[in-house]
Amino acid sequence: MSAMIEIRGLSKDFGPLKAVDGVSFDVAQGEVLGFLGPNGAGKSTTMKMVTGFLTPSAGTVRVAGHDVLAEPVAAKTAIGYLPEGAPAYPDMTPLAFLRFIAEVRGIPGATREGRIAEVVRKVHLEGVMRQPIDTLSKGYKRRVGLAQAILHDPRVLIMDEPTDGLDPNQKHEVRTLIHEMGRSKAIVLSTHILEEVEAVCTRAIIINKGRIVFDGKPAELEGRAPASVTKNRMDWVFRSLTSGDVSPQPQALAAAGVHP
Repeated sequence: MSAMIEIRGLSKDFGPLKAVDGVSFDVAQGEVLGFLGPNGAGKSTTMKMVTGFLTPSAGTVRVAGHDVLAEPVAAKTAIGYLPEGAPAYPDMTPLAFLRFIAEVRGIPGATREGRIAEVVRKVHLEGVMRQPIDTLSKGYKRRVGLAQAILHDPRVLIMDEPTDGLDPNQKHEVRTLIHEMGRSKAIVLSTHILEEVEAVCTRAIIINKGRIVFDGKPAELEGRAPASVTKNRMDWVFRSLTSGDVSPQPQALAAAGVHP
């Protein structure tokens, strides 16, 4: 599969703070990438640079063959973005908001209502389409955010905590949708939920202090835990790569691929 996202030497400085430090990776069509890391690791900053919301201090990003800085409109046309918090106009109803997004995205008027109806069915918004967004639960607001991200059927989908605020049934529905869309799109999702990586991701990257510390399949991540760890193996490896919470013996560190 060809790379839909190409990131080379991406860095972002906020004064003396280097939030992202020389990150490079590709995401191909048909991949669902779980982008992991502790709070403050640089996940959201990286995703904002990929989507063009932040300008990199160094490095390049190409989306669907378009440089995000040199060809911003062409790059953003290929992207669906669900940011953290799923901001939307609180006084609008989901119906009015999605009609507004459809117009902004240039969806032809003849197909606009049909496309909105299709997306509403996919994310199960039918019962709240005429309520002000401000009155919706956190879970429904998140679903409105997801609906606007996929409305124009983008080739690249970038989501920051897509199941935040959803109940277990809603999480299952969204994960099923991500799995289905992942067959034809390049998807990057940031999450703190490691079980979500196991459930829907074909690949995982862990970033810590602005740098990539792991890039591989979820099974490879879990496989780095030593045999003595019989429960929450992926969680053990995540902590061993990103914090000082785990204090194993030297041979266990070596088995996890961690070198002090």
